[in-house]
Amino acid sequence: MTTNKTFDVAVAGAGVFGAWTAYLLKRAGAEVLLVDAHGPGNSRASSGGESRMIRMGYGRDQIYTRMAQRSLGLWHQLFDQIGPTGISPQLFQPTGILWLARENDPYCAATLETLEQCRVRHEKLDRTELLRRYPQLELESVSWGILEPDSGVLMARRAVQAVVAEALAAGVVYLDDAILSPESREKGKGGTGHEETDGNCQSLQTVSGREIFARQFVFACGPWLPKVFPALLGQLIHITKQEVFFFGVPSGDGASQFGPERMPAWIDFSNLVYGIPNLENRGFKVAIDAHGPHFDPDTGDRLVSPESLTAIRVYLAHRMPLLAKAAVTETRVCQYENTSNGDFLIDRHPAFENVWLVGGGSGHGFKHGPAVGEQVTALLSGDARVEPRFALAAKEKAHQRKVF
Repeated sequence: MTTNKTFDVAVAGAGVFGAWTAYLLKRAGAEVLLVDAHGPGNSRASSGGESRMIRMGYGRDQIYTRMAQRSLGLWHQLFDQIGPTGISPQLFQPTGILWLARENDPYCAATLETLEQCRVRHEKLDRTELLRRYPQLELESVSWGILEPDSGVLMARRAVQAVVAEALAAGVVYLDDAILSPESREKGKGGTGHEETDGNCQSLQTVSGREIFARQFVFACGPWLPKVFPALLGQLIHITKQEVFFFGVPSGDGASQFGPERMPAWIDFSNLVYGIPNLENRGFKVAIDAHGPHFDPDTGDRLVSPESLTAIRVYLAHRMPLLAKAAVTETRVCQYENTSNGDFLIDRHPAFENVWLVGGGSGHGFKHGPAVGEQVTALLSGDARVEPRFALAAKEKAHQRKVF
């Protein structure tokens, strides 16, 4: 089936990057088509989990602190726009974010300096104050902390679905389908996956045989990006399996110790572990942020390993003894789409003048969806240049994480 309409922009991928891009492009006056193979917030997507932190701290990487500041404001605007429907208040949980720091902790020290320079409201807490406020935590070698009181947790799956719903209400056209790779042209298969003229991609085909025409194309396909562009990105974006655990909290008064009223979301950077309090009675969420093994988002089974559960329990026994033997109430497997160092990829495809690559969320990208959407909108309108750190040329094959 061929669609006769030519859109200004076709966006492939309805995760947080693609959803915000489509929404903001439409608000800027473009005619937009949004395509996704499995639906917004689906369980295979990197944006499909229940919760994601939105924090301002990024060590010395002010670029991400400022993007997070901008994004938090846009998230709030969206939720205010949705209004008091019973959905809006749940999509952002103002838990605060607590950083646990060691005595000599370069990353947390740099984070503190950046928060001050960017005028992010925060508190520096000494060990005594940490013990007073958060007796649930066994501090061990933790000697101080940073609290971001205005940060918190986004309810990821529903937040993405809310963005898409607002985009559709604004006039974005949505299509459930999967896009065939434009790289087929470079293999001499013109017409099987696209049509091109003078270095521009004129149309794309979907797996079900639809043909999509647009003046510009944005690929925000998350962990599918290296599959859509294997020749270009197959060795530049690394997909890793990330395992998440939810633990049951005590009943009665004991439950409040692990709820957002008394426990912020927290980051133990030195151990690459983070925790999110018991939101909506789903359980206390804990995950190891170290990169896992290679993972295929299409064929990989979403089952956690016994070894990961053991590692999490060992950690809880030291950091949060009251949950050391708590029952596992839920597990999830998602994936990171890591660039070589953790910087995003937002750049033009080198072979197609009107094709844009947007991805490389690298495990920290969800919060930045609004700011990424703004940048892509500005790039497509010609009002901005590619940020050098997000350029395709800056991506390398060696996987050495620098952004957390």
